Amino acid sequence: MAKFEIKKDKRGEFRFNLKAGNGQTILVSEGYKAKTSCLNGIESVRKNSQDDSKFERLVAKNGKPYFNLKATNGQVIGTSEMYNSNSGMENGIASVNKNAPIAEVIELD
Repeated sequence: MAKFEIKKDKRGEFRFNLKAGNGQTILVSEGYKAKTSCLNGIESVRKNSQDDSKFERLVAKNGKPYFNLKATNGQVIGTSEMYNSNSGMENGIASVNKNAPIAEVIELD
């Protein structure tokens, strides 16, 4: 089952990872100062992941493709891993699209 994992980082900020049913991380968030803001970020991922135009397809300096998911206001709400191919990146986008709406939210220590 897909899940959003929330945890506090070393700087005391809340972050979430969206993980597919196989446990692979498919999207990571920025840091949020408040847990409620992190939860709002998750809701934004659920909503915006259903709109392909919100996915920004990019290429890193090392030539590897990756994507950002943006909110309606244009702010990045999640970033993918680096992929070895464009098709891998597109599969990652499809996985976020499929998993985000149904993923449960889990808080980690």
